[in-house]
Amino acid sequence: MTFAFVFPGQGSQSVGMMQAYGDLPEIRATFDEASALLGQDLWALVTQGTEADLALTVNTQPAMLVAGVAVYRAWLAGGGKAPQCVAGHSLGEYTALVAAGSLAFADAVKLTRFRAEAMQQAVPQGVGGMAAILGLDDAAVREACLEAAGGEVLEPANFNSPGQVVIAGHRTAIERGVEAAKARGAKRAIPLAMSVPSHCSLMKPAADRLRDYLADIPMQAPTLPVIHNATVAEARSPAEVREALVQQLYSPVRWVETIQAMAARGITQVAECGPGKVLAPLVKRIQPDVQGLALNDAAALITAREILA
Repeated sequence: MTFAFVFPGQGSQSVGMMQAYGDLPEIRATFDEASALLGQDLWALVTQGTEADLALTVNTQPAMLVAGVAVYRAWLAGGGKAPQCVAGHSLGEYTALVAAGSLAFADAVKLTRFRAEAMQQAVPQGVGGMAAILGLDDAAVREACLEAAGGEVLEPANFNSPGQVVIAGHRTAIERGVEAAKARGAKRAIPLAMSVPSHCSLMKPAADRLRDYLADIPMQAPTLPVIHNATVAEARSPAEVREALVQQLYSPVRWVETIQAMAARGITQVAECGPGKVLAPLVKRIQPDVQGLALNDAAALITAREILA
């Protein structure tokens, strides 16, 4: 039996999301460590804050990184085995790199805060947006983007599963893209509550800033294979990891291909390591012969250790 871990990103957050893990000591300790690094009480944010505050990009990104690392630490502390490979959806790629020993946790906490600030500053509030297109194949979504761009940026951003693609770009182009997708037969086309248009070319200024910042961040070669969003390939050296993270910021998340690549490696189970249950259900839709597990509470950790023992 071979299994992989995947780590969720922005969109899986909710106030109270860590309560399901009970009093596992690794959870609170990891949040306390990160809070000291940022000078911000992240535990209070995720347990007592408002959904609006948690949804701010500058808060969501470090909070979700810390949540994923906390659950991974709890998994290992309870006797769980290390996975055969890892990946992360968007922001979750940073969590995967921490799990793989490529990026130190302390550096990752500060890095995700910087990444969030750079992304928000690259596109002023209200200028960009994202929308989920459901029930339309990838080619039709690309055609809708080309038709509706109208001289603005409008691009596929997340290929999440067959029939589920997220588009990103200028907000006015998103509105046109939603209508173009519906005209092509999309079952639903839903604007998302995202102020930052991730994974499209509007993020290139942020990517340039990220490249400069990453140059000073110590990195190691990953000890576990990390399948990267933008390339669906491993980055085996620190230089390759840095470039993969820069490219990821303005390139689509190729999640369908990522799960397919895991299956091609012989992976039979994929466990979503973190709060929420967003990625696990996608596994079966992408690769019917691979089991998806969600490690979204303390009981799930115990059950998954038995399954993956």
